Amino acid sequence: MSRPWWETGTIYQIYPRSFQDSDGDGIGDLNGITVRLGHLVDLGVDALWLSPIFPSPMADFGYDVADYVDVDPRFGTLADLDRLVARAHDLRLRVLLDLVPNHSSDRHRWFVESRSSRDHPKRDWYIWRDPAPDGGPPNNWISDFGGPAWEWDEATGQYYYHAFLKEQPDLNWRNPDLRAAMMDVLRFWFDRGIDGFRIDVLWHMVKDAAFRDNPPNPDWRAGMPDMARVRQTNSTDQEEVHAIAAEMRAIADAYGDRLLIGEIYLPVERLVRYYGVGKPGVQLPFNFQLVESAWDAATVREAIARYEAALPEGAWPNWVLGNHDRPRIASRVGEAQGRVAAMLLLTLRGTPTIYYGDEIGLADVAIPPDRVQDPRELREPGLGLGRDPVRTPMPWDGSANGGFTTGTPWLPLNADVATRNVAAEPAMLTLHRRLLALRRAHPALATGTLTMVESGGDVVAFERRGERKRILVALNLGATPQSFTPPPGDWRPLLSTLDRPSRDGLLADEGLVFLDRSFAS
Repeated sequence: MSRPWWETGTIYQIYPRSFQDSDGDGIGDLNGITVRLGHLVDLGVDALWLSPIFPSPMADFGYDVADYVDVDPRFGTLADLDRLVARAHDLRLRVLLDLVPNHSSDRHRWFVESRSSRDHPKRDWYIWRDPAPDGGPPNNWISDFGGPAWEWDEATGQYYYHAFLKEQPDLNWRNPDLRAAMMDVLRFWFDRGIDGFRIDVLWHMVKDAAFRDNPPNPDWRAGMPDMARVRQTNSTDQEEVHAIAAEMRAIADAYGDRLLIGEIYLPVERLVRYYGVGKPGVQLPFNFQLVESAWDAATVREAIARYEAALPEGAWPNWVLGNHDRPRIASRVGEAQGRVAAMLLLTLRGTPTIYYGDEIGLADVAIPPDRVQDPRELREPGLGLGRDPVRTPMPWDGSANGGFTTGTPWLPLNADVATRNVAAEPAMLTLHRRLLALRRAHPALATGTLTMVESGGDVVAFERRGERKRILVALNLGATPQSFTPPPGDWRPLLSTLDRPSRDGLLADEGLVFLDRSFAS
């Protein structure tokens, strides 16, 4: 029985502004990505996911979409995208786009028409409410970027809802005409050969029909984000969203092997419902356990076991270490443990997603105050919420601008660009290539069963079985050597995160993959 491509594949996230600039304006673009596709082939991934490339005023760097069926001129043209997709397919790479269906830009023609009059046919395509009896916002909902989530429109005498910036009004998915228009967006891109979508903030898309207040968060303290003052019980994760996901899935299935990934930051027990309620939902609800968990063996063991136990029957798991919104893994755990984390990501059961730059150990880059661009940091400075540090240009070589641009890069590059770049082939890049080659050589690592192996101290260990292979993964999440006794078997080391594997237990910051030769025979 053949498997869908994503069950054996690895996804690579590209932040287009920062991957490769082809025209010298300091901003990455589609032609630049096309030029660098060879890197993805050499790395050994199977698909690339592009963060938003649609026309946008860039209030939130593309997550404020002004046209869902075109390409922003900063990135190129539809023809440039078609060439990228064709070249990627020639190289046996799939291409996923970032769909932003929860909200649009306030400059999208739909919203311009919606706010023009209370009587306009598109008025109900967005979420408009009368003021509260005291004349203030309709309820206590808070924007994820801080401050009230309601913006007063003087001309029409109502508030509109925005879960993020006021320049990003939320769409009303209870309106059937809006819903149909957005489903046509999926069809437009599938017709052009796009292989799937990562769906932005899927759990935000439907709100409580009665617009009840969110309950206060008793754990909020000064220094926490403003949005954390309340628990988003009524502004997110409403039951009706699953029917929307099911409709999107039905469209994707009608086109063949197309993939839908949902961005969902929820506890595991609620996350897994996005695989489908009654009908199939998205194939991969993003699993952020390794992004949000503490980095210690007990926590990681528990996260793996809890997630595996929560998966519905037939659901395919997935794992990710970082993305364009969260601190890079190298900054969270350090370079040495970053190698261990890479081995964990690429040997767990399920589909892994790699964030660009993680394969060379890129860390968060310090952004001078006068170069900060992220609205999250500008609105709530000093809380560590800024995303610029994880969105900096990819360093391709050791030159001043890292081979990224001949102009002035839109954000500064990493200070160690002279030594940390793709051309220098750092040890982290070599490790990623070897791990991905190992996944291809041993399908048990991609699709085999996973069983946790008893371990203590700083060790996380598990066994993978499949295709007549038995593979053991042992990881030391600590900075001191750890004793570890493998289960019975004729174990041969296949790969270590260090230059030379330990012959007795695990060295500090070491991960090992073993093959049981007796089982293979």
